[in-house]
Amino acid sequence: MKHSAKLPSLLYKGNEQKKMTLHLFLQIIGKIRLKSMPRKNHWWYVTEYVTTKGITTGSIPYNEGMDTFDITLNVHQHQLEVSTSSGESASFTLLNGISVANFYQRLTEILKGFNISVSIVDKPFDLKIDKPFGEITEYQHYDETYTKDLWRILLWVDGVFKAFSGRFYGKTCPVHLYWHSMDLGVTRFSGNRAPAMAEGARLSDKDAYSHECISFGFWAGDENMPEPAFYSYTYPSPEGINKEPLNPSAAEWVDSNGSPMAILTYSNLLKTDDPHSALLDFMESAYSAGARKANWDIEKLKVPELENI
Repeated sequence: MKHSAKLPSLLYKGNEQKKMTLHLFLQIIGKIRLKSMPRKNHWWYVTEYVTTKGITTGSIPYNEGMDTFDITLNVHQHQLEVSTSSGESASFTLLNGISVANFYQRLTEILKGFNISVSIVDKPFDLKIDKPFGEITEYQHYDETYTKDLWRILLWVDGVFKAFSGRFYGKTCPVHLYWHSMDLGVTRFSGNRAPAMAEGARLSDKDAYSHECISFGFWAGDENMPEPAFYSYTYPSPEGINKEPLNPSAAEWVDSNGSPMAILTYSNLLKTDDPHSALLDFMESAYSAGARKANWDIEKLKVPELENI
């Protein structure tokens, strides 16, 4: 039996409303973490994490750091859960057509009930929706099957990305979910500063790309890439990177806002005999292309073999 039989299929087309509903839920949760966590470089403090239960914020401090709380979207029970270090807990179902507005209201009420004060910018980020979360009633399409299939894929990808991270001695971010674009990502850094961005660049971009990096990720599709796919890009993008070979053969370079991006669609990964090895090969080939062309010290950044201990 092929390994791909263990991975579910996933489509973007036909599931746009299901994805957007989930995406908006995760943005609300993520904005709460953004406002509550101490700052960390490259926006690493705002992200969410894939776990055995679903997708979570991890521990967030409150009450002047004396207590913590977490918010978890439980894909087994299909409910939103809030827990505190004081032993308090509350939850509500994500089923029965709950709207984004109702989700936002109920989560806010739980936090107030636990005396957790968080004030967020209560509008979606970069989703072409120009109204507050509390007024978004048109998205009420949380779907059990879609969400659980996507989570299963993210959980698997999380493991592969962590294996890939262990091959690099340089600065590497945790494997985490960026809620603004709903992609699971991991990034390697050369250690060198990147050229300063133009004056009009977004603050979020300036902080994210302050240093040379090669990023890798997985997203469930959007209007520009209407199917789930793995990606990699090098910043700053070196001349000629799109001429470098990629593995497996189905991977390709595409233009992304004027810069080359390596793409391997999820559907093509499922066609391989060993998706785990194929995904690692894709990431290694994209990394090699970027690191060579950008003149990274590849040998210095390799992880040496460990002696038996």
